Amino acid sequence: MVTQASDRFGRAPGRSGTRWRPGREAARGTGRVEAFSDAVIAIMLTLLAVELLKFDPAAARDHGLLVELTRRWPSYLAFALTFVVVGQIWMTHHNLWRYIAKVDQGICIFNLLLMAFLAVTPFAAEILADSFATLPRADQRVAASLYSTVMLGQAIAFNIILWWARRRNLLDSRVDGRLYRAIATRYLYGPSIYAAAFLVGLFMPVLGMACYVAVILLYLRPGPGDLPPGPASAGTVE
Repeated sequence: MVTQASDRFGRAPGRSGTRWRPGREAARGTGRVEAFSDAVIAIMLTLLAVELLKFDPAAARDHGLLVELTRRWPSYLAFALTFVVVGQIWMTHHNLWRYIAKVDQGICIFNLLLMAFLAVTPFAAEILADSFATLPRADQRVAASLYSTVMLGQAIAFNIILWWARRRNLLDSRVDGRLYRAIATRYLYGPSIYAAAFLVGLFMPVLGMACYVAVILLYLRPGPGDLPPGPASAGTVE
């Protein structure tokens, strides 16, 4: 009976006899990256609700619940807007990673960059809400610009992830050039609109925030890279 030699950790080499070495190390699938990203987004949305969906019970007793809820409208509006925008980001991330077959160090770093922008979203949203509730117009412009910068950062990160996956041959081999170009073109809309929101917000903060409605409507409309409306004719990917 022939047995395989074990390494110094007591593990036998694979059936092919391949041994990992510098320049030829173990690859990895996308499962852990996707699970980590989902967890970050879920925690971020929870923190968003905790930070923005609150009111002062003492003020409600003094002035009435309806008055207090009305006074907090900037926070509730910021929550609703940000929740929908981040929900769209989650769907985009979910759809994109159907086509990424494996990961490397670079794409993990760029995905962490995307998660970093998402993680600071509750902070930017709270500043935006507070500025519209209590701060002068000059501070509102600063808050709107900060919020737009965070949104622009995540949109750019998405484009980098897609570009890197194509450049490093991390995409599924079944993704043809036409699909890649269609998705890449659609991904450029986000940074363009967020950049416009940043510039407009420097002068008219309210109008700058309205630009996010355009992003929501644009990406909620089915397009290249989205899930098909029914059973996929080409098969499904877990």
